[in-house]
Amino acid sequence: MLFDPFSQKAVKMRLAQQHDVMFFDLDGTLVETAPEIADATNDALSQLGFPEVDQAQVDAWIGHGTRALLVKALARADGTSIEAVEQSALLQEALPIFNSCYQNRCGTRSRLYPYVADVLERLADSALRMVVLTNKESRYTDLILEHHRLTDYFDMVISGDTFPQKKPDPVGIQHCLSVWDFEPSRALFVGDSSVDAMTARNAGISVWLLPYGYNMGHPVESACPDRVISDLRALLDTEVTAHSHSS
Repeated sequence: MLFDPFSQKAVKMRLAQQHDVMFFDLDGTLVETAPEIADATNDALSQLGFPEVDQAQVDAWIGHGTRALLVKALARADGTSIEAVEQSALLQEALPIFNSCYQNRCGTRSRLYPYVADVLERLADSALRMVVLTNKESRYTDLILEHHRLTDYFDMVISGDTFPQKKPDPVGIQHCLSVWDFEPSRALFVGDSSVDAMTARNAGISVWLLPYGYNMGHPVESACPDRVISDLRALLDTEVTAHSHSS
C-alpha cells in the first residue's frame, strides 16, 4: 500500500514533530465576515442619520474589534477625530445601536474560506491543541463559530473581551502556553494581519499569514511573518504548500 502523506497518521506524525498548539485568528483567517460587518455598520449609521460606507472602507477598519471599527466609522461620518469620538456622547448613543445591528447580522453573509472545515477536522483528530484568538467580542465570536459549526474543533476560545488586554498584547497566547505547559517554540499563530504578526512576536512564537483576509489595506508580506501561506492546507503539508517569507 502506498503511503498517503495526507492520511490522519501522516498528519499526526508531522504535527508531533512541529507543534503542540496552533492559534487561529477568526475574521479574515477562518471566516469571511466583512460583508455582514459592513451591513451592520451601515444599519447603525443609517439609524444615526449618517450616510453609508462601502465594503472596502469597512475591510480596512477590521482587526481591532467591533468597538474600534465603530469609532472609526463614526469619526469618518461625523468628520471628526477618533479621539473626539472616544469622548463623545455620540459613541455612547451608537454603541447599543451597533451591537443590536451586528447581533442581527452575525451569520447572515459570512462564509468559511476554502478548505477551513476539512483542515480543522483533520487537525482536531490529532493530539494538537487548537485555539481561536480574536479581537471580536465573545458574544459575536460565539455566534460566528456556532453558525459555521466550528466550535467543537477548538480547545479554547479567547475573544477581545476575555482579558482586559487584546491583540497585539500576548496575554491570550501566554495564558494557553501556561495552562498547557507548552514551550513558545512549539506554538504557531495562523492569521491574516499585522496585528496577528505583532501578537505572535510579542509572545515569542512563530506566525504564518494568509493573504486573503483583512490587513488594513496592506499586503501581508509587509508584516514580515515567518511564512505566507495560500490557504490552510499548508498546515497539513508545510513542505509542499507553504513558502518562506524570505524566499
